[in-house]
Amino acid sequence: MMLKMKVLLSEKKKHVILFLWFGMILQLLLCACSEDTSLSIGSTCIVKLNTEDQRQLVIDNGIVLVTLSIPEGYILGISYNGIDNILESEDQEQDRGYFDVVWNEPGKLGMFQRIHGTQFSVITADENLVEVSFLRSWTPSMSGTNVPINIDIRYIFRSGDSGFYAYAIFDRPEGMPAVEVDQIRFVFKLNQNRFNYMAVSDIRQRTMPTMRDRQTGEALDYPEAVRLTKPINPQFRGEVDDKYQYSCENRYNTVHGWISFDANVGFWMITPSNEFRNGGPIKQDLTSHVGPITLSMFVSTHYAGKEVTMAFEEGETYKKVFGPVFIYLNSASSDDSKQSLWSDAVLQRSQEVQNWPYNFPRSQHFIPPNQRGTVFGRLLVQDWYFNGGRFQFTSAYVGLALPGDAGSWQRESKGYQFWTQADEKGYFKINNIVPGDYNLYAWVPGFIGDYKYNATITIIPGGVIQLNSLIYNPPRNGPTIWEIGIPDRLASEFYVPDPFPTLMNRLYTEPRRDKFRNYGLWERYKELYPNNDLVYTVGVDKDRDWFFAQVTRNIDNKTYAPTTWQIIFEHENDIIIGSYTLQLALASAADADLQVRFNDPSVYPPHFATGHIGGDNAIARHGIHGLHWLFSIDVPSNLLVKGKNIIYLRQSRAINQFQGVMYDYIRLERPPII
Repeated sequence: MMLKMKVLLSEKKKHVILFLWFGMILQLLLCACSEDTSLSIGSTCIVKLNTEDQRQLVIDNGIVLVTLSIPEGYILGISYNGIDNILESEDQEQDRGYFDVVWNEPGKLGMFQRIHGTQFSVITADENLVEVSFLRSWTPSMSGTNVPINIDIRYIFRSGDSGFYAYAIFDRPEGMPAVEVDQIRFVFKLNQNRFNYMAVSDIRQRTMPTMRDRQTGEALDYPEAVRLTKPINPQFRGEVDDKYQYSCENRYNTVHGWISFDANVGFWMITPSNEFRNGGPIKQDLTSHVGPITLSMFVSTHYAGKEVTMAFEEGETYKKVFGPVFIYLNSASSDDSKQSLWSDAVLQRSQEVQNWPYNFPRSQHFIPPNQRGTVFGRLLVQDWYFNGGRFQFTSAYVGLALPGDAGSWQRESKGYQFWTQADEKGYFKINNIVPGDYNLYAWVPGFIGDYKYNATITIIPGGVIQLNSLIYNPPRNGPTIWEIGIPDRLASEFYVPDPFPTLMNRLYTEPRRDKFRNYGLWERYKELYPNNDLVYTVGVDKDRDWFFAQVTRNIDNKTYAPTTWQIIFEHENDIIIGSYTLQLALASAADADLQVRFNDPSVYPPHFATGHIGGDNAIARHGIHGLHWLFSIDVPSNLLVKGKNIIYLRQSRAINQFQGVMYDYIRLERPPII
């Protein structure tokens, strides 16, 4: 299939001056001609340039036709399968398909900025592939108004593809000022009259309300959440819509999008690799949501807070490629277009993953397959107080990220990360690693803590590194006395209440679906514990008796109070002189300060306090986890008694209803017997 590229002008008359062979295309385009130019290469490729204000570039591969603005690079329209524009043509031209960042100078408020190119060029063009660039270079005159990073937005069109690829190159040469970047993404806003069915996973898909429904609804306490009071479709009346209800962990955030039933057409965002995303495989982020809007999130502080901000010091250099991602369009003729379009998108996702890393991007900064490296090995777990200290074969998550402390990968946002899950015997292989220096990290479901290999791993082009069997000794100071929860970095094993009937999203009311994604579950705590806080008795209560989040207590909808939970346990034997250990793992922390006291609820200062921690907002944003925290708390034996003991867990910060912590796992260990 031949690929055609056109530049559509305004309705003013078009001039044709030159007809040249293909070899002259790049020369003329890169020279940014100051006169109207038309180029024809036989009958295979037509390029027209015009310097009028309303310059447009149209690239047509015979399946999709995409219109972009020159030199900005805004996607103005996508034509497919007889639809003139998949995007919302009622929106302003810069608000249909675009690339944006949220950034701030250190100590200042964040700013939203659409990135628009100031220099357009054709990187390559032939009958099989066209790659175009929209470069915005930073200059000192932009200080305070533009993010100090050179950003090159690229689009790739290939013959025979039912879609196109998009990526961005960030470059900070020497001399740029300090900056913090909180968000990097592509945005696509689809035709509101056509697309009304959204799919994020096999079971998270449904017909969706409209943007008008949100605009006529009732705003709730947390921003972005709206109760639909006057929806066009009465089935949505009383439901809550919130874009964070459709968030997804990076490891699963590979395909999502929208379906138009009147045209039997699907629009999908396919992400074939997580290597360029921040925060590792279990960081959560946005997908698609009411608009209809589809996002490709590369970097954000969602479910993590400013701890994952990309912070650059003055003069710090940087270069990274984000993407490519694949914008895929498909069509169906059957009545069951919903299932067939989704299944086809999932199949296309698998093909894109199989083809990663791509060999067709023309940027020298995108590392092709033959220039990448491989690491393989085996990770075993040895806990001296578990199964007699025998080696455990577990399906650990193993990854490479920039050098740092154990567990630093979940707060790392600048570099590439490469992750895999070991098999049931502990063997792992990490392919397609970009050359550079890394640490190897791991975490193991069922065991607390983070593993870090004790040497830097240097990847060279084409290099293969075989590691010997690696042994992870998880944090442990003595035998287990009791434990609460499962050490899996989630709070999902605990009690998640039913939503209020007036605050539910019916997508999450079926038992097999994620009930925790409903709005307002934090308010159920007051109903369940109207007068006194949670009390958990070891040996009597189960995990399902532990509320999923320790939140503040709503006093009068304006005032909130700290909450103090109790763990009651019997120490049947004599107290052993020495130090006990309380292993306290948190699945989330949101503007919290957790204080721990043993057998004395009023002792001050507390026996232990986390201090002010967390900004992941996982409670308010319907996540069952945010950043993971582990505290190994030394408990002198004189704080415990033979018989009944009480541990008091007080979350002391109480300004609003969104503060608190989620627990992952709690374990009390006695001193080792020597």
